[in-house]
Amino acid sequence: MRPTHSTSIYYFMVLLLAFSCKSASTVNPVSIVTEEAANDSLVAPRPVDNREHILAHELAMKEYRASRPRAFDLLHTNLELAFDYKNRAVEGKAILTLKPYAYPQKELVLDAKDFDIHRTSLLENGIDQPLSFDYDQEKLTLKLPEKLGKGDTLQIAITYTAFPEKGDKEGSTAITDTKGLYYINPDENDKDKPVQIWTQGETVFSSKWFPTIDSPNERQTHDFYLIVPAQYLSLSNGEMLGSKENADGTRTDHWQMGIPHAPYLSAIVVGEFSTIEENVNGLKLRYFVEPKYEAGAKGVFGNTPEMVRFFSDLLDMPFPWQKYDQVVVRDFVSGAMENTTLSIFMDALNLNEREALDSEWDYIIAHELFHQWFGNYVTTESWANLALNEAFADYSEYLWFEYKEGRDQADMHHFNAIEQYLAESEEKQLDLIRFYYEDSEDMFDNHTYAKGGRILHMLRKLLGDEVFFDGLRSYLKQNALSSVEVHDLRLALEKASGLDLNWFFNQWFLSSGHPQLKISWDDTDPENIVLKLEQQQDLTQFPLFKIPFKVSIYKEGQRIEKSFVLDQAVQEFPLQNGAGTQLALFDEYSELLSLDFESRGFENLEKQFLLSTSGLARVEALDSLTSNYSEQLNYLPTIERALEDSFHVVRELALHRMNRLDASEADKSSLENKVLKLVEEDPDNAVRAAALEALAGIGGSKYQQLFYRLINAPSYQVSGAALTAYLDIEGNLANKEELFGRLKEAENIRIIAPLADYLTQEKKVAGAKWMHEKLVSLSGESLYYFLGYYGDFFASVEGVATEEAVSSLGEIASTHKLNYVRLAAYQSLFGFIDDPGVLELAMAIQEKETDEMVREYEEYYLSPYLEGN
Repeated sequence: MRPTHSTSIYYFMVLLLAFSCKSASTVNPVSIVTEEAANDSLVAPRPVDNREHILAHELAMKEYRASRPRAFDLLHTNLELAFDYKNRAVEGKAILTLKPYAYPQKELVLDAKDFDIHRTSLLENGIDQPLSFDYDQEKLTLKLPEKLGKGDTLQIAITYTAFPEKGDKEGSTAITDTKGLYYINPDENDKDKPVQIWTQGETVFSSKWFPTIDSPNERQTHDFYLIVPAQYLSLSNGEMLGSKENADGTRTDHWQMGIPHAPYLSAIVVGEFSTIEENVNGLKLRYFVEPKYEAGAKGVFGNTPEMVRFFSDLLDMPFPWQKYDQVVVRDFVSGAMENTTLSIFMDALNLNEREALDSEWDYIIAHELFHQWFGNYVTTESWANLALNEAFADYSEYLWFEYKEGRDQADMHHFNAIEQYLAESEEKQLDLIRFYYEDSEDMFDNHTYAKGGRILHMLRKLLGDEVFFDGLRSYLKQNALSSVEVHDLRLALEKASGLDLNWFFNQWFLSSGHPQLKISWDDTDPENIVLKLEQQQDLTQFPLFKIPFKVSIYKEGQRIEKSFVLDQAVQEFPLQNGAGTQLALFDEYSELLSLDFESRGFENLEKQFLLSTSGLARVEALDSLTSNYSEQLNYLPTIERALEDSFHVVRELALHRMNRLDASEADKSSLENKVLKLVEEDPDNAVRAAALEALAGIGGSKYQQLFYRLINAPSYQVSGAALTAYLDIEGNLANKEELFGRLKEAENIRIIAPLADYLTQEKKVAGAKWMHEKLVSLSGESLYYFLGYYGDFFASVEGVATEEAVSSLGEIASTHKLNYVRLAAYQSLFGFIDDPGVLELAMAIQEKETDEMVREYEEYYLSPYLEGN
């Protein structure tokens, strides 16, 4: 996300000087003070120049992002929509039912972006009374015939044409486009892409396709009548009440959302889909995917029933809506969106049956599902409070992994989120709940998501599970079907706990930054080790944090946990650990969101790896030992133990490090049987793939039959690793040619990547056509990974024409919607930088790039070629 100047405003308080009433000179007891002099003495001196302070206050007032005032209460929307595929427009007839909220109103202001307004009217007692209006392409202001009060209900009819592709403004990292409604391949020119329509309303883009009050603190019920081509399905919120065939070959589907929800959560999808149906406790669950991916959909979404049961039990609240649909669409502008009863997902979740064996999408499925409670049932009142939606959805990922796969996997996911936030914090540090931002899209960053989820984790550890979840249950019930701000959450948790939590919310939700801790140990007295903590963050900008934390003590085969509270800048904590202590660890499970500076040393890291009950701590120790202490490391027993670890990430890391370490061939060979067993039997496909890589490093030719056999493994992770290992063995050219011929139609990047590398290594000029075809066929992360192979092939294989490759890379670097794909294409251009015109092309692309992060990286790549020019 791009940082904004308005979110880092500092507030300056104006000092008001109180002046006592006295004359300029000292008054003696006998002096006579005239009435005129006395009056003069009451006149205040000329004020000091406070212009900077005044400007700061005025700027703060002007840029404060308040919750939207509620002039009207939107009760219901009745909408009839017909879709103009040719012109990518929407013909709409809307009837809105509203009431003045608190004060009498003479005009009604609605959000309606880039419409042609044909007619507006007031419906009253069977009479359709035309209304005059003003319209500026964003706000539709209707003039009411008389002032109406909060006891009045009115119905407004609007006939319009919406043009979603007009006025399209720049999106954000999280939501890359702002059309609101999207036509996918409407002219059917792309034979490899289906024809679809879908919507994306968050934050304020539902008003790109129907007139509404487009604010999260508004709620409506609605009836949508969707006129669609007869061959397509339509999907929307709530339930389909009926369907009617029309004489022109279309069909009108009636969808009703009978429970009020925010307008940005309204959604429609139109297209050709296969349907997979399930049921959990009477709740209808459906998954919609393109027909070719029907067999894989159950593998991708198959844990949804268990997720529904788990979250319902955890929150003591059944799924709060009528049904739950999940649909995968093409070219979605975000990862996924939690529309009420209808979550929409990006096409990376379109997996065939074999690909679904390696599906790693549970986290995003849990995320959108949890939103149905946190975000939809209880909704943030303003985008400033977005964390009340997204932090909970982010934390649901931890909750699901903890339940389904165990704490080690959940902690690993949690740690990766900490890293995401800390990386972002290097360029900006903002309040989690922030009322100053340039655009609501700016709120969708790793502060709101990753930091927010970690704050909830700390809050849970502070309060304990029973109190924390009791508080969340109360929060949901007390605020059902309404909008909330951060203090609603605080009050619910305070009531559940009996504790004052202002200090926690002030420093974590309402302030910026995080603790930066220097950690040191004094073991002069081994029976009473002293832990010293120093908060080193800039206290002129960030809080001095109050930090409850835990220390783990390992002694005599036992683990003892002690709790402390850091509430000073520098503080010492005697552990009183007693005799026989082997190891003491600060925050062993990485529960705190902090940037830690600690030198543990080889011996303590080795003990941490051997003793810690935390899989995450063992991963950290093994990583440090094999990266920084390889010369001291007792290689064989350490790796041998790691290969038998209960946590699959430890096993995988050990396998990856085997070939990097300077170990004897005898040591590596002694581990072969263990590695071979992991290849054949490990339950985790990533571990099996890493084991194949390790075997290739130990002695590839020895295992070529194994590699050849496992190219047919059901898992693409395993198959791709086996293919890579086999193609890396010298010789076997005939077999390699046969493999390429057999696998060249593969669509999975794990197969495509080693084939592309094979073409490059063998200098196969004839492979150019295949490389071009694959570039066109891939998208998203697969395209990102392929771009490096594509660039290498055309830059290093003599005899291939490079003009088309340069042109394709330039086009992707200039226009692709995903910033990381643009950057990968740009980087690949530098394989041709000495060719005529390529440097100029790279300079032109960098100049036009609008994403600041991408621009900075592109400038870095360019800089060596511009020095001295």
